[in-house]
Amino acid sequence: MVKLDKKTWKQNYFTKLVGLLEKYSKVLVVGVDNVQSKQMQIVRMQLRGKAELLMGKNTMIRRCFRDNAEQFPHLEALLPNIVGNIGFCFTDMDLAECRDLLESNKVQAQAKVGVIAPVDVIIPAGITTMGPEKTSFFQALNLSTKITKGNIEIMTDTTVCVKGAKVGISESKLLNMLNISPFYYGLVCLMIVDGDSVYPPAVLDVSTADIIQKFRAGANNVAALSLGLSIPNAASAPHMIMNAFKNILAIAVVTDYTFLEAEKVKAYLENPDAFAAANNTPAAGGGDDKKEEAKAPVAAEESEEEEDMEFGLFD
Repeated sequence: MVKLDKKTWKQNYFTKLVGLLEKYSKVLVVGVDNVQSKQMQIVRMQLRGKAELLMGKNTMIRRCFRDNAEQFPHLEALLPNIVGNIGFCFTDMDLAECRDLLESNKVQAQAKVGVIAPVDVIIPAGITTMGPEKTSFFQALNLSTKITKGNIEIMTDTTVCVKGAKVGISESKLLNMLNISPFYYGLVCLMIVDGDSVYPPAVLDVSTADIIQKFRAGANNVAALSLGLSIPNAASAPHMIMNAFKNILAIAVVTDYTFLEAEKVKAYLENPDAFAAANNTPAAGGGDDKKEEAKAPVAAEESEEEEDMEFGLFD
């Protein structure tokens, strides 16, 4: 295979990147820190026919985006995210499905020195398999221990690594001696491009119920503000009409003025017993049937008693 010169290779990369941007409407920016080549191979096989993964140097990617800023102006928002080990996944799939597929392939790994901890690492309390000669490692990390049956026992659960901090030499050696591999590495979705929109992947977790809840909260705030300022609009008008109706009804109750809706209220106020009786009225047909069923056994018992009384003692 003939090796291309640097200039030709760059030109081919730019052509491929621009072609993928034109072909696909959705792009996922993925982080590939600590991802093994075998993991990448498995992910590419799973995406075959559905999406394409493209890696490259960050300087070349920025250069390509700047050169094609007129055709793809929205890509300028991605420039701050092109740092570290990143790549692009071009697809027309459902974005949530594509993200889950990318992040599903994770591999457990040991805590290496200098690696940024992606999660907090907690060593649980309990007896270890290490002897007293290893006490110095626990003392370096301020872990409270004691010797139990010739082995070191950790007294309390202790956080060894904090998320976002670098793993030190003592932490790495101790976790390796305890056979604890706390980290899982895989592709991580960092940013999403959908058409001309650029947004973080957290947006994919927003459900329809969340959107409706936010909309209702916003509508309630608009209605409350509009009512406070006496500004009629679609949100406040129903409340204004109801408040006005309540005021008119209150006036009608204490005066001789009346209208159709107020007559029923006045009738209830004049005769409260009728209002209580109306609320306690049983459902149609239900009460009468139960009463008849209750009376039926009583009638049957009375007829049996009358028949028994017709016989004499010596009959």
